[in-house]
Amino acid sequence: MAPIPRLRDYVGPAVLSYGFRPFFLLGSIYAGLAILAWLPMLYGELEIATLFSPRDWHIHEMLYGFLPAVVTGFLLTAIPNWTGRLPLLGKPLLVLVVAWILGRVAVTGSAWIGWLPAAAIDLSFLLLVAGAAGREIVVGRNWRNLKVLVALGLLLGGNAIFHLEAHLYGASDYGVRLGIAATILLVMLVGGRIVPSFTRNWLARENPGRLPASFGRFDIAAMICAGAALLAWIAVPEARATGAALLAAGLLQVVRLARWAGYRTWRDPLVLILHVAYAFVPLGFMLLGLAALGFGSATAGIHAWTGGAVGTMTLAVMSRASLAHTGRPLAASRAVQAFYALVVLAALARICASLHPAWSLGLLNVAGLAWAGAFLGFALAYWRVLTQPRLGH
Repeated sequence: MAPIPRLRDYVGPAVLSYGFRPFFLLGSIYAGLAILAWLPMLYGELEIATLFSPRDWHIHEMLYGFLPAVVTGFLLTAIPNWTGRLPLLGKPLLVLVVAWILGRVAVTGSAWIGWLPAAAIDLSFLLLVAGAAGREIVVGRNWRNLKVLVALGLLLGGNAIFHLEAHLYGASDYGVRLGIAATILLVMLVGGRIVPSFTRNWLARENPGRLPASFGRFDIAAMICAGAALLAWIAVPEARATGAALLAAGLLQVVRLARWAGYRTWRDPLVLILHVAYAFVPLGFMLLGLAALGFGSATAGIHAWTGGAVGTMTLAVMSRASLAHTGRPLAASRAVQAFYALVVLAALARICASLHPAWSLGLLNVAGLAWAGAFLGFALAYWRVLTQPRLGH
């Protein structure tokens, strides 16, 4: 995302001058703190006043709490570039921030206020975000990016189903799978745009030679196959036909990633990490496909997607976009590279914990602490970047 021109003066806190600032900061803090709370909850050492089971609270707050914050920060910053319109800032942005915070409080304290008020407060955030994003895309006549609203709509629908299932049955399954599928669809859509684009820009400037393949029929076919596999996984995750579809989708995503020449970007961590993040997408498809066929654990595939693809991609996008939109050089400091290493370690440890139950306890601790270190470290390192005015202003 290239920084858009400032078309009007803004008087107010710098943190409310662009969508990425409050949502990247709050999202990363929450990602770390929620995992630090989850570990003692897992061991029965901490209880919170939520109607969700400890498992469902953990899944919900990662999938429908942390992630929508980062997605919102990205969209509110990217959409003005797509449409040429002014960014959402100031009081309207503050309304969205408050709505997100209230959603986290409502879900965590749902035992006090009841499941329906908690659900309504929580769902209001994604409704507001979809409304704001849709208005800008439609008014800006940026029709090609309406597909982003489909992913937001799926997240919203998945969140609503999650609340209903948890209330009616005590646990959520379809709401979890729908939310994860919508998230991976979003990673494939956005990643399919920014990974080859940023790679091409860097290679053309720093390492002439083979460039990423342009978007074409193969990408369309790979996305259609992935979408069909995801639909099958949502509906019948353990069917053998679903396993075959997931494996086929995974292989196509491997080829898609290989076409982007990621191996040539090893000298720029900001670009390389995007390829590493996307590599967890086909890994998740394959692990889930094998699990559906009776080999391995489905949990490993789920965490390849959530901890690996989503966790690594969000950290990669937040670190890069924050530098670009605040007038700073696009370079990953040693601290940022350490955060990348931690989030990848967290994902690998969590996957291995699912595949090797005998080591699960220690690996879960490693995964949780590494994840918290990555996101809380990012929040600390980027605090000034996200809360102070753009350089040169």
